[in-house]
Amino acid sequence: MMACSTRNHRYMVTNNILLTITLTCLITLCYGQEPDSTLLLKFKSSLKNATSSLSNWDPSVQLCNVNISNWNGVLCSNGKLIGLRLESMRLSGYLDMDTLSELTSLRTISVMNNNFEGPFPDVKKIGGRLRGVFLSNNRFSGEVPDDAFAGMKSIRRILMANNEFRGKIPTSLLGIPKLVELQLQDNQFDGNIPAFGQQDFQLNVANNRLEGPIPSQLSTQSASSFSGNLDLCGKPMPPCPPPKKKKKGIPVLTIILAAIGGLVILAIIFFALFLFHKQRKKTTQYEKSSVQNLNKKPSENNNFPNKPEKADKYTRSDKGKLYFVRRDRENFDLEDLLRAPAEVLGSGSFGSSYKADLPIGKPIVVRRFRQMNNVGKEDFHEHMRRLGKLSHPNVLPLVAFYYRKEEKLLVTDFVDNGSLASHLHGKRSPNPPCLGWPTRLKIIKGVARGLAYLYRELPTLTLPHGHLKSSNVLLDHNFEPLVADYALVPVINKDHAKQFMVAYKSPEYMQNERLTRKTDVWSLGILILELLTGRFPANYLKQGKGANADLAVWVNSVVREEWTGEVFDKDMNTNKHNCEGEMLKLLKIGMCCCEMDVGRRWDLMEALDKIEELKDSDGEDYSSNYYPSEGEMYSSKAITDDDFSFSRNV
Repeated sequence: MMACSTRNHRYMVTNNILLTITLTCLITLCYGQEPDSTLLLKFKSSLKNATSSLSNWDPSVQLCNVNISNWNGVLCSNGKLIGLRLESMRLSGYLDMDTLSELTSLRTISVMNNNFEGPFPDVKKIGGRLRGVFLSNNRFSGEVPDDAFAGMKSIRRILMANNEFRGKIPTSLLGIPKLVELQLQDNQFDGNIPAFGQQDFQLNVANNRLEGPIPSQLSTQSASSFSGNLDLCGKPMPPCPPPKKKKKGIPVLTIILAAIGGLVILAIIFFALFLFHKQRKKTTQYEKSSVQNLNKKPSENNNFPNKPEKADKYTRSDKGKLYFVRRDRENFDLEDLLRAPAEVLGSGSFGSSYKADLPIGKPIVVRRFRQMNNVGKEDFHEHMRRLGKLSHPNVLPLVAFYYRKEEKLLVTDFVDNGSLASHLHGKRSPNPPCLGWPTRLKIIKGVARGLAYLYRELPTLTLPHGHLKSSNVLLDHNFEPLVADYALVPVINKDHAKQFMVAYKSPEYMQNERLTRKTDVWSLGILILELLTGRFPANYLKQGKGANADLAVWVNSVVREEWTGEVFDKDMNTNKHNCEGEMLKLLKIGMCCCEMDVGRRWDLMEALDKIEELKDSDGEDYSSNYYPSEGEMYSSKAITDDDFSFSRNV
């Protein structure tokens, strides 16, 4: 019996040990691996302004239904969470990387176009499984640790553009074998560019403070990817200066011989000048007659300006070639253009504009640009060809262009009804056409649609327009608007752009010297207020930093004092129409677009959606068949696998 008792005791002890181990494993399993939905809610608690945009993050709702997510900003594949796409949600706060690291199937994360700030997020905590990190267009700042990407062997795309990062580019990026795209433009990185050697690699480091020679492995990259760094050299940028040789001591005899040689050369020069002066007297009369002949003006004085001065430079071999980017226009030579009767339309901050009447087709407009040397010839041609492919009823098409290092010409159609600015602020004719509320509503709807089209077709540009103002909105004979002077920021010299372009007068640039995809929305808001009030925005006349949005400030002050009726332009003849309610709605839209805080400012889709809802006095809706969906607006490039090929912002 003692033996049986001993065996039973050992059996009970063994069972207790196994039970303890089992319970321990169960407790570890329960508390160590929380569900993805629980982890996401924990991550959400670290964010600010997430209540509305992530309102459907509900633990009672299934996270993934095969490849479809029931939660905003979550990407699913085969029933698992594979990515977070929290773009353009006005989010701020703290990115809790410790919590994200527990999402074992997370492969990519994007928080682009938000208001996050502070140091670089420690994405390394997520581990080597991460394939995409997208942080562009936020307010992250400080130095990026050199080992920030150590061990992240699977990452393919890293987008950190338009932040406030500084210091050296992390060398840990060199150890990522699958890296195919790195965007660091519009930051404050300094030092040399590391020698990236990955295959099919795309790099953009424009507008930083980098210096030194560009590594030979990157010589095939676009020159625009390195522009805005004053001290970079080597292909594809200008060649580096040769190294200075160490000066050696010069023998005394060499100095003496050089001095004697110099005296001899000086004597020869004086003798040559004497002979030249003597011969000059004989040819004075001939020269006078020749100069008189050259100074005679031709009988036809209406030709394209400055033809005699520049004709040889325009017409010599390939330098005189016009490049046509549209197939629906009849081609002509530069000589035809120079011979055509021309009328000066005006002179702006970029250069002069001329109307030319060619014997073939309709009149055209030629714009001359002298401050357009930000990119080289190949990049300029590529950008212009890209603009030439644009086609929309509310976007003025580019017809042709001409490239010379010192000067560029852009050719467009002539729009016979002038600019919106001329109708709002120009001299009034005896019987001016009525710019009433229905017409102004049609104009602003057309402008918004044209801007939305530019956003869709130019997803890689931070500023698809960059210079939206009333003088760049042209009106055809039916008062249908055509947006002009768009997408010029990449080719305009930076100093000139900062001094004159509208985007650089926005609150975010004045305060922090940063631009976002919402900067064009601010310009749209100012245009709306100008259209409603009839007042010219005084900030357009001010150059450089410090130009305040006077019109928006004035409107806010009037509305705050509840004098709303004093805001609207009396020339709209509102007494003839029952439209004040709709006008007040548009006023609110303009104020929301002009919000000083970028985080609180509406994005373009929200503004466009509200503008399209507006009606004229008879309840007639001007909506057209064209209305881009959110997918068209922000996803020109589709998401592929779990790799996150987002539409990219330059």
